[in-house]
Amino acid sequence: MTDSLTGRSKLQNERASINQQIIRQMRMRAGAENLLRATSNNKVCEMVGLELSYINSNLQLLMEQLEGLNSSVDVYQNMQETSSIPLIPLGLKETKEMDFSVSFKDFILEHYSEDGSSFEEEIADLMDLRQACRTPSRNDAGIETLAKYFSHMPLLESRFFSATRPMGIFFTWYDSFTGVPVCQQNLSLEKASILFNIGALYTQIGTRSNRQTANGLQDAIAAFQKAAGVLHHLKETFTHTPSYDMSPSMLSMLIKLMLAQAQECLFEKIALSGIRNEFFSLLKMAQEAAKVGDTYDQVHQSMIQTPIKDNVPFFWSTMAQVKTNHYRSLAHYFLATALLDHQLRPSDDEDQQEKALSQAYDAMPDGRSALDILRKREERRHVGKAHLRRAVMGHEEGLRIHGLCRHLRKLDVLQDILQASHKRSLAKFNDNDREDEFTDYLEAPDIISKTEHKAEMESPMSTKVKVTDFFRRLGPLSVFSAKLRWTAPRTVRLRLEDRDLGFTLRGDPVPVQVTSLDPLCPAAVDGLKDGDYIVAVGDTDCKWMVVSEVMRLLKDVDEDGIDIRVVSLMDSGLPMPTKSATYCGGIPKTYSMICLAFDDDKSPKGRKVTKKGSFLSWGVKNHLKSSSTLSLPTADYSGTLPWNKPCPTFPSSSSYNDPALY
Repeated sequence: MTDSLTGRSKLQNERASINQQIIRQMRMRAGAENLLRATSNNKVCEMVGLELSYINSNLQLLMEQLEGLNSSVDVYQNMQETSSIPLIPLGLKETKEMDFSVSFKDFILEHYSEDGSSFEEEIADLMDLRQACRTPSRNDAGIETLAKYFSHMPLLESRFFSATRPMGIFFTWYDSFTGVPVCQQNLSLEKASILFNIGALYTQIGTRSNRQTANGLQDAIAAFQKAAGVLHHLKETFTHTPSYDMSPSMLSMLIKLMLAQAQECLFEKIALSGIRNEFFSLLKMAQEAAKVGDTYDQVHQSMIQTPIKDNVPFFWSTMAQVKTNHYRSLAHYFLATALLDHQLRPSDDEDQQEKALSQAYDAMPDGRSALDILRKREERRHVGKAHLRRAVMGHEEGLRIHGLCRHLRKLDVLQDILQASHKRSLAKFNDNDREDEFTDYLEAPDIISKTEHKAEMESPMSTKVKVTDFFRRLGPLSVFSAKLRWTAPRTVRLRLEDRDLGFTLRGDPVPVQVTSLDPLCPAAVDGLKDGDYIVAVGDTDCKWMVVSEVMRLLKDVDEDGIDIRVVSLMDSGLPMPTKSATYCGGIPKTYSMICLAFDDDKSPKGRKVTKKGSFLSWGVKNHLKSSSTLSLPTADYSGTLPWNKPCPTFPSSSSYNDPALY
């Protein structure tokens, strides 16, 4: 396992090195092309053209090296097994190391009016988590690491990323197939790339599983189905990704590839305990093998479409083609064995055999009936030989295609399996061949693919990990987010006047908000406003406190009073919705991100202001007073509105998570 881990780490380091070389060559090419456009000097044009050809040659060599890394599937296979056909894993997307410190501290100070240096530990934890995502372990712990960071990103987006204020943080990710870098300031690229890597890690877990055991095969099946589910979620959620490896066409092909590999593992699981040499079992295995062959044929057809074929490694497409031929040949071998080794006996259920055989074909061979083939020994032999002929030809074609790819030729186990299968089919054909048969032109028809266990996409729950906001101390996201603006915290002195503070509190949900403020009370004179949020009482932070907790802090107010810190939401009128545009084919698609809802209740103009109190009793007698007698602030859950201002209803944090890349 250590050797395998070292090999994978070496591959990932080589990938990072090649990506850096590609970016240097692309910068040089961009500079040369700009110079070529700017100059009219023939001598300079000739020199720049020569330089461009040299740069393009270097880029081509680097792309070939990257393709070689994507073809190094042997490193990802289970080291304990040497008799299974290798599977194809996805390599992880590479990214640059990020430093959030300066940008986040500045934003915390400017936007939240908090000391950014007091959040150094939280910022360091976030950076450590992202760094761990660059080299996750190839197991459930690695998946959990990626999923944890993915779950934090919507929280970070709400806290720090606003359409009106760029953070100055650039996220750079490299295309896993071409090495071309993509750089964006928003978190959408980051989220999409982490999702891609979760899917890629599932594929690596699948290839690592020991497919010589039932549990190992089940693990592989689950891993590939989850990989397909993650990639499907990526395809449906992030619809305009600038990186080609996450384009809809590429993701569609990758989903098909993962489901094909899951189907292959399902076939191996059925065959693991041994294939019974019995008519119905052999027919079932023939159709199961045909199903695997058909799924790989669909994968291969996707891989040879433009522009996918220009970016997918040649190794991948040839592997899919080899497996198509291999499993279809196995199907013909199994059906031939069923016909040649099992003659119809009086004790056999003739009707059941006839039904099973007829359902294996779209059209019967040369118009023969299933019953004729079953009853006549020579017919069975002729049809069986026809299937063996197709099996032999299919295996030979698979071996021929295998020899065309230098990376495939390095996989000795694959060549051994192909040769053993070909040898077995050829031996079976020779055993049933006769010297006196000079002409036998019967063409075996295709076998209908059928399976009892179809591979399906599985949506893993691991992408939905419950996490605690790193920056929870900044306050509830419903109010304290990057998309809302408010004044800097200001201090207001609360003093009792006739045992009355002059306002009530509401706070469902948090934070606690001032409402029904008496404009003549000392707090209002000191600067308190209707709708203010109380963020601290004395030295106690109360952004996350409910009304009852804040009241407990305020009940100790003496004659000298107590200081509270409050903030006011700016632009209390309806703001313009924040919009972001996603461009596809030159046509902008605009998505509204925030919509603030207001209560339509309006208080009449010229309302006479009378001094109000709030609910707190200071003695037993006060308990007997009418409810109109107010003293200290209490919870107001009835939706009481300020007198002259509408009360905004703020969107939940989930409202800020727009899936599109802009």
